[in-house]
Amino acid sequence: MRLSTLALFMLTTLALAACSGSAPANPPPTAVVLQPTTLPPPPPTASPTAPVPPTAIPTPTATPTSTAPARASAVTLFDPAKTTIRLERTIGGFRLPTDAKNAGDGSGRLFVVEKAGVVRVVRGELLAQPFLDITPLVGSSGSEQGLLGIAFHSQFKSNGQFYVNYTDRGGNTVIARYKVSSDPNRADPNSAAVLLSVKQPAANHNGGNLVFGPDGYLYIGLGDGGGAGDRYGNSQNPGSLLAKLLRIDVDSGTPYGIPKDNPFIAQAGYRPEIWAWGLRNPWRYSFDRVSGDLYIADVGQDTYEEVNFQPASSKGGENYGWNKLEGKHCYPPGASCSASAFVAPVAEYAHGRGDCSITGGYVYRGKAQAPLTGAYLFADYCTGRFWALSRAGSGAWAQTELIDSGVPISSFGEDEQGELYALGFSNGALYRIVAAAR
Repeated sequence: MRLSTLALFMLTTLALAACSGSAPANPPPTAVVLQPTTLPPPPPTASPTAPVPPTAIPTPTATPTSTAPARASAVTLFDPAKTTIRLERTIGGFRLPTDAKNAGDGSGRLFVVEKAGVVRVVRGELLAQPFLDITPLVGSSGSEQGLLGIAFHSQFKSNGQFYVNYTDRGGNTVIARYKVSSDPNRADPNSAAVLLSVKQPAANHNGGNLVFGPDGYLYIGLGDGGGAGDRYGNSQNPGSLLAKLLRIDVDSGTPYGIPKDNPFIAQAGYRPEIWAWGLRNPWRYSFDRVSGDLYIADVGQDTYEEVNFQPASSKGGENYGWNKLEGKHCYPPGASCSASAFVAPVAEYAHGRGDCSITGGYVYRGKAQAPLTGAYLFADYCTGRFWALSRAGSGAWAQTELIDSGVPISSFGEDEQGELYALGFSNGALYRIVAAAR
């Protein structure tokens, strides 16, 4: 049985255990659990039965007014016959990095997440003092557990709010909000407010990503609960939050609100937070900062890795087919299925050259590497192979292998200027992605 995203962390287990076992210099941070004024939805169960209606539906919220600048046309300059990439190592010294995000506050900083529970700041160089250390709260002994994702509020510059996704000491997923302190390079570890806690029946397939969409809502990726083949039956169970992409409003409601245009908000048996479903382990997904299109890289089971595409015009509700499909193929192998009932991926690749787990990236929209413009970049964690996904004027998708880096890529990062980076997990390095001629 093959484990999913970041499943080959065995080489780093001892180092991680030593790291997470050290005592913090300051008192351990505390987390305040927000008590809802409206009844919250129930947590998903480890062994779901037939779908049941949520016990309560949080009050729908109005669609926020967008503060994003008007979008330019989504130009594609990438020519797969002429352009490839190279990795330019910029900074090392990270301990098992899992994510990298910018704050969108004009500071030029990049925030790198470390698995054990630490967030580091890169501002030209790696700052010695961590931005956040919540190691005492984080359970990171499992290969797919730890502090897995971070997202900064679109108004971070004025409200200082950011959000983290981690597994706690009991192995369950926690989505929590923190605030920056009076020092812009230090968060207040005691400002935590837990928005959502989701019971995880196994140690793997936790998802982990957090992304604010162009609509101002927070998108939360959750895997199917672990095991093999969706053992706990969550992927096609609309009454469970697992195996879903959730969409919530962090600016209204307690602990959060449900956007009024979420696709299943009034449908019996469906969790109202669900934006898309039928996902195995959506480790990394991102929005094209120009077009608003959403790319979801979903980790496969034994044979195929896939990229799903959701256009900016989508109203949500897409079912991407797990566990009836793996990639574009019926699952388990040899089974019959109705593939037309699901939304097929726009790209996939098979295992066979050592590949095992997709790491989704971004559509390049920076200026320094113009030949990459419009290409969605992604990689395989096990081999370090990189691909570009691009779309011709006819609408046809083209998938192009770029390089075989040999670096286990745990995540990508995008800075404020749209330049892209990749994280080497076991070697703790941050790489700048640079265009190169073929």
